[in-house]
Amino acid sequence: MRDGLPTKEGILNAVKTLEGVIKTTNLDLNIGLSEEFGAKIYLKREDLQVVRSYKIRGAYNLISRLSAEEKNLEWLPRVLETMGRGVALSCKLLEINGVVFMPVTTPKQKIRAVERLGGKWVKVELVGDTYDDAKSAASRYCKKHEIPFVPPFDAKYIIEGQGTVGYEILHQLKNHAPDFIFVPIGGGGLASGLITFFKGEFPETKIIGVEPAGAPAMDESIKKGKLVVLDSIDSFVDGAAVKQVGHLTFEICKSGLDDLILVPEGKICTKILQLYNRDAIVAEPAGALAIAALDFYKEKIKGKRVVCILSGGNNDIERMQEIKERSLLYEGLKHYFIIKFPQRSGALKQFVSKVLGPNDDITLFEYTKKNSKESGPALVGIELGKAEDYLGLVERMQKYGIDFTNVNNNPTLFNFLI
Repeated sequence: MRDGLPTKEGILNAVKTLEGVIKTTNLDLNIGLSEEFGAKIYLKREDLQVVRSYKIRGAYNLISRLSAEEKNLEWLPRVLETMGRGVALSCKLLEINGVVFMPVTTPKQKIRAVERLGGKWVKVELVGDTYDDAKSAASRYCKKHEIPFVPPFDAKYIIEGQGTVGYEILHQLKNHAPDFIFVPIGGGGLASGLITFFKGEFPETKIIGVEPAGAPAMDESIKKGKLVVLDSIDSFVDGAAVKQVGHLTFEICKSGLDDLILVPEGKICTKILQLYNRDAIVAEPAGALAIAALDFYKEKIKGKRVVCILSGGNNDIERMQEIKERSLLYEGLKHYFIIKFPQRSGALKQFVSKVLGPNDDITLFEYTKKNSKESGPALVGIELGKAEDYLGLVERMQKYGIDFTNVNNNPTLFNFLI
C-alpha cells in the first residue's frame, strides 16, 4: 500500500471507486433543529449507508487498492472497533479473506452485523476492553504472520474514501459550500477527509471537530502540539473513543480544524433520545455527537448554512436504558440518595406524602430492615419533573429531618451502587 498525503484528486478518484458500492446518502434539512437554532441545519445521513456508517467509504477505497499479492493472502487482518461492518462488506465484495479485531466490550449488535456482512470471508476476534487493545492485538497478529496491517483511519486511502462525504455534501448543496460542518472525531479519518476536500477551494467553510468528553485524544494532542496517548477513556461513545488518534490525521486536523468541541456523554444521550422521539432517527452515540455540539455554537450559527455529519446508526436496543439513564443524570432529572429511614411504621408514608413533590417519582427503592437499629438505610432513586425541583426536594428532606446522602455527588459511591 502506497503511503502519502491525501489529496482532493484522490478523493475524486475514490468517488469513482465507490460507485455502485455505497449509497449517496441523504442531506436532509432538519426542520426542528433549524427552528431551534435559527439556521439551516442539514443532517448528512450516513446512518442510512449500506452498513449504517460512513466507514465503508474508507475501508473499501483502501482494500480495493491492495496489490494482487496482498489480496491473495490467506488472511488479511483488519483492526476496528466500529468500522468492522465496512471492512466485512468490502472483503465480501472483493472476495478477500479478513480478520476483524474488535474489543470484547463491542455491542453484540455490531458483532453480529460484522459476521453477517462478511459471511465466509471474515472472522471476528474479540480482544481487550478498548479499541486500542484490539489494535495492539492485530498489530501483533500481523507481525507474527508477516501479513499487512490495514489501519482503521490513519492512511491516505482511508482518508480519501471518507472525504467522499464532502464531495456529496457540496453537490447536494448545488456547489454552495456550507458555512459550518460539524464532524465527529474518533481517530480523525472523517475530519481529515473533509479538511482535505474543502479547505483548499472553500477555506471559508468552518470545520468543527467534535469529540466525546470522556475520550479527548485529538483535543489533548492539539493542545500539547504532539500525539498524546490517553491513560484511560470512557468507551461509551464506542464509535469515537480512542486513546490515540492517527499520526497523519493529527497533522491534518491540527492545521485544518477551525475548532474542537468536547461534548459530555450525558448530553450525547439526550440528543440520541431527541432524535429518536422527534425525528424517528436511530443514532448511535458517535452518530449523535456532531448534533449534540450545536448548543455550544448557538450564537455563531444563527442564519448560517450548517451541516452535521450523522455518522452512524448502529445502536443496540439493549443500550437504550443506559442511554436514558445517562441523559436523565446529565439533565439533572435523576438523583440517587442513601436515606436512613427511622424503623417505625409510617416513616415511608411521610416521605412520600410530605417530602416528594407532585412531579417527583421514585424509580428505585432498595431497603433492608436492620434488627435492633433505630434506622435502616435505603437506596432511593428519584426522577424529577424539572431539574429545578431538586432544591425543593432537598429543602423538604431537611425540614422533616431526613438523614440523607446524595450519591450523585460521590463518584466512587455512585459507581459502586448504581
